[in-house]
Amino acid sequence: MTSHGPRDGSLALDSSGRDGRQGRATASGGPDTGPGRRPGRTGRLRGLVPGLAVCAVAAALAIGISSLAPALSPLLVAIILGAVLVNVWRLPGSWQPGLAFSSRTLLRAGIALLGLQLLLSDILDLGWGVIATVVAVVCIGIVSTLVIGSMLGISPAQRLLIACGFSICGAAAVAAADGVAEAEEEETVTAVALVVLFGTLMIPVIPLLSAALGLGPVDSGVWAGASIHEVAQVVAAGSALGGTALGVAVVVKLARVLLLAPVIIGIGISMRRRATDTPDQTRPPLVPLFIIAFLACVGLRSVGVVPEVVLDVAKVAQTALLAAAMFGLGTGVRFATLRAVGPRPFVLAAIATVIVTGVALVGVQLL
Repeated sequence: MTSHGPRDGSLALDSSGRDGRQGRATASGGPDTGPGRRPGRTGRLRGLVPGLAVCAVAAALAIGISSLAPALSPLLVAIILGAVLVNVWRLPGSWQPGLAFSSRTLLRAGIALLGLQLLLSDILDLGWGVIATVVAVVCIGIVSTLVIGSMLGISPAQRLLIACGFSICGAAAVAAADGVAEAEEEETVTAVALVVLFGTLMIPVIPLLSAALGLGPVDSGVWAGASIHEVAQVVAAGSALGGTALGVAVVVKLARVLLLAPVIIGIGISMRRRATDTPDQTRPPLVPLFIIAFLACVGLRSVGVVPEVVLDVAKVAQTALLAAAMFGLGTGVRFATLRAVGPRPFVLAAIATVIVTGVALVGVQLL
C-alpha cells in the first residue's frame, strides 16, 4: 500500500507503534536495525513471521465464521476483526512488517487469483445490453464520483479510491487503485471502511427494493450484480433473491471485476503523465505486475487449460489471501482516524452508492 504519511505530521507514530509514513515497525517494539545497518534477507523474512502468523490465524477465523454464517463475507469478517483488535489493544510493533506485507503483497496476489473466477464466455453470454449496463455503471460511477468529490473538497487520491471501490469491486479495487495512486494510509483504510459499511447496507436493500418494484429474478440479479460493491456482498444479496437471481448477479458482478484491469491501466497512464510533468515525483508502473497476473489468470481460465482441481484450490487460496490482507487493512481502521477525516468522505460514499445503484436500475429497465 502506498503511504506518504499525514500532511501535518501529527500522526507520524500512531497508537499501534507503526510509522505512519512508511508502515514499518519502529523502536516501540519492531525489529529496528539502527542507523547505517540494513537487515539481511533472512532477517527481513524473519521479521515478517509474527505479523503473517497473526494474519493467517485471523483469516482462518474469518473463513470459519463465514462458513457458519454464509451471509457474512470472510473479507468483511476479517476487516472487522482487524478494526476491533487495533481499537481495543495496542498491537506489538513486531507485528507491523507482517501486517504491512499482508495488506500489500498478499492482497495483490489475491487480486491476481481472482482472475481465475472469470470466464469470458459467461460474460459474453449476458448479452450486449447487460454488458453495456456494466460499462455504464463503472464509467459513470467513477467519473461522477471524481467530479462530486472535487466539489466536496476531497483529496484526489481519496476520491479516486472511493470511485474505484464503489464502481468496480469494493476493497480489492481500492487496493488496486492504491497500487498506482499516491494515497496516504488513512485515505486507503477510510475507503475500505466505507466499502464495507455501504456495501453491507446494500445486502438487504436491493432485495427489498426489487420486490417493491416488481422485478423478476433475472432483472433483480442484474441489478444486484451491477450495483453492490463486493463480490461476497453480491452473493449474500443474490441468495436472498433466489437461485436464478444469484447466478445472474454473480456473473454480472464478475463482469464489473473484469473492468478493474483497464481502469487501473488508465490510472497508471494518467499518473505517469503527471509524474513526467513533475520531475521529482516517482513514476508508477505503466501496468502493475499484479494486473498483468490478473489478466493472465483470466486468459488461462477462459481457454480452459486450468484443471477443475486447480481452480478449486486457487479459489480457496484467493479467499485466504484476501482475508489475510483485509485483516491487515482492518488494523489500520482506527476510529479516531475515521472521525478525523470528517463527514465529507461519508457523504461522497453515500452519493456514489446512489449513483451506481441508479445507473444500474436504469440499465435494467432498458433491457
